Amino acid sequence: MTPPRIRVLVVDDSAFARKVVREVLETQSGIEVVGTARDGLDALEKIAELAPDVVTLDLVMPNLDGVGVLRALEGAQRRPAIVIVSMANEESELGVAALQLGAFDVVTKPTALATDRLYELGHELCAKVVAATRRSVAPLAGRAPSVPPKLGARALNTRLLVIGASTGGPQALTLLMRALPEDFPVPIAIVLHMPEGYTEAFARRVDAESGLDVMEARDGLALRPRVAIVARAGMHLTFQPEGDGLVCKLDVQPMATAHRPSVDVMFTSGAAQAGRGALGVVLTGMGNDGLAGCRAIREAGGRVLTEAESSCVVYGMPRVVFEAGLSIAAAPIETMASLIVQHL
Repeated sequence: MTPPRIRVLVVDDSAFARKVVREVLETQSGIEVVGTARDGLDALEKIAELAPDVVTLDLVMPNLDGVGVLRALEGAQRRPAIVIVSMANEESELGVAALQLGAFDVVTKPTALATDRLYELGHELCAKVVAATRRSVAPLAGRAPSVPPKLGARALNTRLLVIGASTGGPQALTLLMRALPEDFPVPIAIVLHMPEGYTEAFARRVDAESGLDVMEARDGLALRPRVAIVARAGMHLTFQPEGDGLVCKLDVQPMATAHRPSVDVMFTSGAAQAGRGALGVVLTGMGNDGLAGCRAIREAGGRVLTEAESSCVVYGMPRVVFEAGLSIAAAPIETMASLIVQHL
C-alpha cells in the first residue's frame, strides 16, 4: 500500500521564493504542496483551513513574522511540523527564537535575491520536510524544567561535561541550561548542529535564560566551572591542556565528517583530556553523530547519559548510543539536569 503523501504549506512573502520552494518540493514523489501563503496571518488561516503536515516558513514577513506564527500555534491541538527557510546571519536571532519555540529544523537560503540560486536548497529542504513528519513528540516549547537540583557536598568524579544534540536540540538545551544549578562545578562544552551564523545568537539567548554563563567557543577560551561553551557552527571544537585546566581549540579539520562541528570529534577530545573524568550527554537528534565519541569516553573510563525516547523530537543519536550499551542511564529532558548532577 502506497503511504499518503506529505501535505506541505509553503509560506514566504516573496512570490519567487514561493514558486521555487513549491517546485523543488514537488520533485519529491511523496510530497504534495497543498497551498501557499504570503505572510504570517495568511499562513495561520491556511493552516486552519488545509491542516498541512508540514509548513515551510519564512521568518521575515509583513503583518506577522515566522516567530509570531510559531507563538500563535503554541498549545494548538494539531500543530504541523515547521521547517524554517531563511537567511543565516541576517535572520539568526529570529531563527534561534523559532527553534526554541519548536521549529523542527532550518534550511538556509543560499541568497536573498530572486535568482535561480534558490534552487540549490532543494535536496536539503526535501530531506528535512520528510524527516519532520517522523518526529517523535510534540515540540518542547513551553514545557517547564524541573526545579534545579541541589548540588550539596560531594566528591566530584567529573572534570568535563560534554553534550551533543541535533534536531530538537535548541529546545532541549534551553530547558537543560535553565535547569542546571548556577553553581554547577564542572566546565560544560556543547556541540549543536546548526547553520553557520546561528550558534552565537543561540549562546546569547540561552545565556539570558540560564544561571550559567553561556558563550560561543573561541580559540584559547578557558573552560571553567559555571560556564557552558557552545561550539561555533562550521568549526570542530577540541580541547588542549593549559596550566591546570583546558582551553578550546577550533579547527575545520577533520574535513571528512558529516557535521562540523562534530559530536564525535568533541567527545573523543574530551575523553582524551579528561579520561575517567569525562561525562558525555547525548540529546535528541537524527543520525549517529556521537556514537564513536561515546565509545571513546567509555573506553577512557568515563560515563555517558542519554535523553529518553519519551522527550526526544528525534530519537536517533541517543538511540544508537543506548542500543550500543554505552549509556549508563537515560532520562527525559525535564529531569536530565537531576540525572547529570546525580552522576557528577
